[in-house]
Amino acid sequence: MNPLTRRHFLAASALTATGTALAVPAADAAPDATAAAHADESIDAERYADVLDLHGTPTQAYPGDNNPITVFADLGAWHAYALPRPGDQLGGFTGPLHLAQEYPWWLSDGLTRLRLTDQGRPVDLTAGGAPALTALPGLLRQSYALGDGLTLTLELRFAGNRTALLRARLANTGRTARTLAVAWTGTLLRPADGPQHDAPRLRAAEHGIEVGFARVRRTWDYLTDGTERFAVRHAQPVRVTLTGDGHRTDLADPVRLSPGASRTLDWTESYTFTAEEYARAAGEAEAALRAPERTVAAGRARWAGYLARATEGVPPARRRTAVKCVQTLVTNWRSPAGRIRHDAVTPSLSNKWFSGVWAWDTWKQAVGTALFAPGLAADQIRAVFDHQIGPDSPDRPQDAGMLPDCVFYNDPSTGGGNWNERNSKPPLAAWAVWEVYRRSGDRAFLRELLPKLTAYQDWWYRTRDHLGEGLCEYGATVDPANAAPEDCRQAAAWESGMDNAPRFDAATVVPNRDAEGALLGWSLTQRSVDLNAYLAADHRHLALIAAELGDRPAADRLRAEAERIDAAIRATMYDPATGWFHDTDLASGARLTARGRGIEGAIPLWSGSAAPAQARTVRTLLLDPAEFGTPMPFPTVARSSPAFDPAGYWRGLAWLDQTYFAIEGLRGHGWDQDARRAVERLLATAEGLSGDGPVRENYDPLTGAGRNSTDFSWSAALLLPLLRH
Repeated sequence: MNPLTRRHFLAASALTATGTALAVPAADAAPDATAAAHADESIDAERYADVLDLHGTPTQAYPGDNNPITVFADLGAWHAYALPRPGDQLGGFTGPLHLAQEYPWWLSDGLTRLRLTDQGRPVDLTAGGAPALTALPGLLRQSYALGDGLTLTLELRFAGNRTALLRARLANTGRTARTLAVAWTGTLLRPADGPQHDAPRLRAAEHGIEVGFARVRRTWDYLTDGTERFAVRHAQPVRVTLTGDGHRTDLADPVRLSPGASRTLDWTESYTFTAEEYARAAGEAEAALRAPERTVAAGRARWAGYLARATEGVPPARRRTAVKCVQTLVTNWRSPAGRIRHDAVTPSLSNKWFSGVWAWDTWKQAVGTALFAPGLAADQIRAVFDHQIGPDSPDRPQDAGMLPDCVFYNDPSTGGGNWNERNSKPPLAAWAVWEVYRRSGDRAFLRELLPKLTAYQDWWYRTRDHLGEGLCEYGATVDPANAAPEDCRQAAAWESGMDNAPRFDAATVVPNRDAEGALLGWSLTQRSVDLNAYLAADHRHLALIAAELGDRPAADRLRAEAERIDAAIRATMYDPATGWFHDTDLASGARLTARGRGIEGAIPLWSGSAAPAQARTVRTLLLDPAEFGTPMPFPTVARSSPAFDPAGYWRGLAWLDQTYFAIEGLRGHGWDQDARRAVERLLATAEGLSGDGPVRENYDPLTGAGRNSTDFSWSAALLLPLLRH
């Protein structure tokens, strides 16, 4: 039995015997007593304070293609916040950053900054020294000593998927009574130009202020429908004065504090897209303002569960990194809105282009998210399958079973340009579903997904097996965006997930047709080793699911098919001269060794497809510093390759998903020490993982410098299981 089969069938046996794979609750928000105690102790001790640097203040509405200020969001909200730095304007939280459906923009540098006046004199927030501006799991906190025994604590946490709860606690530890006038001030940050410049409109409301948005349909920059609203609601009566894009919101009555007394002021900030959401958020806000302590307790309990599960089995020295991964994934969580119908995790709120739902990202994100929030992990898988092409599709019935590459708030019919059905992504969905089930024990989830997973697998062999031989190629769909051969080649490279990998430089495409000659799509003129290894693993995971649901004949058939694919990979794709697995030419069957070694050649270790002798030579090359054993393991192109470019995206950068597959492949073949050393080298070399820097999209394999997007979800997700070993 190959490594993947052995490892996962052992897990399946344990699951069947105990009824749950791990001693974790199925509900994301209900930790057991031990877990809660573990995490509460961690929060109380502030062990996980500032695992990410969430400090900064923007100077303009546009945050750039990659926002340099890491932000905090929770519960799938579509707006986020940060902390000021000590030298910035104080008294409030940076933001909000809000999503104009698909694109992040700063609405303000601080829309509700607290201002205190004592007998007509402004209170200096730094009178007692520099404030403590701290990010903790699940909340942002600011602590001020104002002098003469007066203190101020500000906290921000989320009460729901559209609403943040903000609290200001004033305490008088001095010997004299204090009477304070309280106000909040802030100014909009308008986009610099275009119709979006005039989109936000500030107005007074019954309980505070609101910002409405005009309709703007700028496909690549800013999308609103004119129904979006940002609402600030105060628990206490207030008076609002507007001055252009600025406001001053005064508390109607002064705050009187006798010695030893304290007073808490509560307000909410909600961002909504539609009138229905606005009404629901009003109720969400009202509930939070009516019983704020309940919101605080619920958030604390939920985060206690997250932290206990995420750090279970993680050595103490690595737990801050684990919590950083959790915070990254939770901030990138988006709740249903527009065409996103289930809670999902997006690649990065910090990146202009990454607030959608990619299939390829989702499979990996779900595996990591399942370790601390299996319900969220399951829903993000559903968010992709919500858009699976059905057999009754009027536009593309030939693609029944296909999953689009990515979906966003808008599809093309509503002006969305990022929605992509011109290609799919590698078939790792069954792996993700099984890993979520291992954490949740939810057989209903397996029953729900099995027919959808089967249809997706069938689609690959119907539309991407050009020769009908049971081996597949990456390709392109029949789509208006695939009008020319180069369009199709590019779509096929995207379908691999390795967009500009050198193995695709010389590729071309051929049409695939059904028995009647109807066009089904296109295939590259090369069989891809990673794709077929993924498909072998897909069969094995579907076999596990079928067996768990009691269908032994289907499980036996799927295992036999996986072994057939394994045999074909071993016989046709492994090259003894180079000691590596390669793509093969579709016409001649020749191994495409001249294109060099790519990390895709290590996937047969993870999938269990490599024979033992083949695995040994792959291991040697993975560990060789002149090949893949670079300081930051493992680059996507071998260091010895003439195409190696340590800054070249998929031409040499180290991506943590491929690093994960390589490490798990080593571990699956029994090379645990090699796997441990690779994890240690990764953690020691990758920029930011041991400090307060963000998790990055990819890394320079020679220096470990972080590259491209910050706060990247699949990197965070796959770090979580690696940290346990």
